[in-house]
Amino acid sequence: MFQFKWLWQNLKGDRTRYIMALILSVVCSSLTIVNPYIGQRIVDTFITGKDAASHLANDRNLLIWLCLAMVGFSLLRTGLSYLTAMQYEISSQNMLYRVRIYLYNKIQGQDMHYYDHNRTGDLMTKMTGDLDMVRHSLSWIIKTIIESLTIFVAAVVYFFTIDAQLTLWLLILSPPIFIVAFIFARRVRPMYIDLRERLSQLNTTTQENIAGNRVVKAFAREDYEIRKFTDKNVNYSKANKAAALVWLDYFPYLETFAQSFNVILMLAGGLFVMNGRITFGEFSAFSALIWGLSNPMRNIGIIINDLQRFFASLTKIVEVYYAHPDIANEHHPVVKRRYQGRIEFDHVSFKYDNVTVLDDISFKIEPGETVAIMGSTGSGKTTLINLIPRFYDVSKGHVLVDGTDVRKLELDELRGNIGVATQDVLLFSDTIDGNIAYGNPEMPEEDTVKYAELAAAHSFISKMSEGYDTIIGERGVGLSGGQKQRIALARAMAIQPPILILDDTTSAVDLETEEHIQKSLRELDFSCTKIVIAQRVSTTAQADRILILDNGRLIEEGTHAELLAKRGYYYDVFMLQNEGIGRQVTLHGQE
Repeated sequence: MFQFKWLWQNLKGDRTRYIMALILSVVCSSLTIVNPYIGQRIVDTFITGKDAASHLANDRNLLIWLCLAMVGFSLLRTGLSYLTAMQYEISSQNMLYRVRIYLYNKIQGQDMHYYDHNRTGDLMTKMTGDLDMVRHSLSWIIKTIIESLTIFVAAVVYFFTIDAQLTLWLLILSPPIFIVAFIFARRVRPMYIDLRERLSQLNTTTQENIAGNRVVKAFAREDYEIRKFTDKNVNYSKANKAAALVWLDYFPYLETFAQSFNVILMLAGGLFVMNGRITFGEFSAFSALIWGLSNPMRNIGIIINDLQRFFASLTKIVEVYYAHPDIANEHHPVVKRRYQGRIEFDHVSFKYDNVTVLDDISFKIEPGETVAIMGSTGSGKTTLINLIPRFYDVSKGHVLVDGTDVRKLELDELRGNIGVATQDVLLFSDTIDGNIAYGNPEMPEEDTVKYAELAAAHSFISKMSEGYDTIIGERGVGLSGGQKQRIALARAMAIQPPILILDDTTSAVDLETEEHIQKSLRELDFSCTKIVIAQRVSTTAQADRILILDNGRLIEEGTHAELLAKRGYYYDVFMLQNEGIGRQVTLHGQE
């Protein structure tokens, strides 16, 4: 079966330990027949035998040794059980550690398309609950299966050595038990698959609500979010109860069959004792070991229950484990070089899930040039710049950096030459210094300050209680939008990239701060090609060239003066923004 082959594959490094645990399980379980055998000897020799009184008077040492042997074997089994459990636990924990690292690396290596189609809550569930279920299966379910099977076989073999007919009477219950267990397994498996999906939805709702807590509070939507969470929680609870109730539907049958072993033993075994077919000692051995037949049968339902959970969880883990990104970072060893910064789009088209986002885009950017990109919302600006560091691959055409198609460049080298400040600013739960120096952790503190000054961030950082050592919250909680944008800009500039991509990174700052940042970008002390997405004409006016996108097509291209002369989209935006400024000034003067 694939699932168990997968477990064996990922046990590499602990296979010897796990095999030893399996052997110990078999040995320890096989020893269960020893004490019933000794009990049989004691009953037949010293209690019910013909010469019981004589043996009791003359062979007391044998009785003492037999009793000590029972105690000794009980202690031996206890010690072996402890050692076995430790081996299972160590093996499963080591496997869990390795698989979790592998899955994390797998997720890190996925392309943007993967993240676009997988919910964060679902990925978190796979990395936590699903993995723990797999570990539980390795350390407990397989152990229980092996031990139950071994005890059952050992008991049956021992019973056959005593009386085959009585053993067959007991085994007559096995077929109906297996039939009930098979029906239960078929019914419950799809329920656990559905249960796993509902748990994922519950976790996704929780994650989104926590991540978006500011938006929730800003719109006073706490009650709505509570209702939404409650609905998901109720759905998960219902599915969980439904699965549990299915087990309760079959539990009475399995329990009745398991208890019936004792009834058959009392009837058939008692009759055999009265007929002299078996001795009281042999009957006592059957009585002492009858649980070896009933318990495995009783455990079938529990084992099937957990196995179905295991299959549902492993199916989700395998989706990540064997996922292959279309854009892979192979980490091939190359002599990393600094790019010149020449960029060319050659008849580029891009489709996202069969929806055309960019259509036949062509332009060139020379090293050191500053190019601004404007366009209405949804025109494809962010998608355009995402093709340069190869977050996505083009559907048609070519994106070239320094004359080489980006698909032929090593991703580590390509992205190492590009600094990006994204529209959606993400800061880590770290110090401000750690966030700015994220791309180069060995950066001297004075350089951190230098790039913070270039990004107009030093002024507010220096006023914080701990300065650059101030710990900022998750995603920059505690900072304004403009402050986060400036730290993100400093982080992008700090690696001194030959290509700098800024996606609307000054939208939340005032005009004075924006002017400072624009001046800093013009006076960088390293050669850098700059691509700036912006909506303010004040940001784009100083660019060497301006590209205008509309519905995924390049409709205008030129300098600030050239585009104003064309009286197209750019001219309309310029007049709208300046008219608004003029109107504000007029109204302010009338006051």
